[in-house]
Amino acid sequence: MRITRRQTTTKTLTDLYRALDHQHAITITYLKPGETEPTVRTIEVHEVRTTKNGSIAIVAMCRLRGDERQFHLSGIQAYTLHRIAYVLDRPAPTKYVRPAPAPTTDAQALFFYELARDQDDADYTPRTLIQTDAALAA
Repeated sequence: MRITRRQTTTKTLTDLYRALDHQHAITITYLKPGETEPTVRTIEVHEVRTTKNGSIAIVAMCRLRGDERQFHLSGIQAYTLHRIAYVLDRPAPTKYVRPAPAPTTDAQALFFYELARDQDDADYTPRTLIQTDAALAA
């Protein structure tokens, strides 16, 4: 077990990159921001990023939760490198698909365009409100 406060950030990153290159799992003791009790997680590192504010984030698959998580390097208190190979499949990245431009000529076409964007309301059809309709009374 390596304790991060006893070594430089460069040494910690070197070990994490080595595990990433060899696709070996790492067990970390991680302290979330704002919490007092650290958690122990076994992760499979896929990417090392730099955030907008300049801190370093590790994107990895968490074996405890089984999904992709992001851990900040400053929150890692200790880590152990293993020779265990990766076992979790990383989800495919989603790509943003730009929707078709909204129609500007017809109000009814614009209405149905907006409904088509929300799949939950796709079966809704507008109805004409009649003043004598008692079902609409508050």
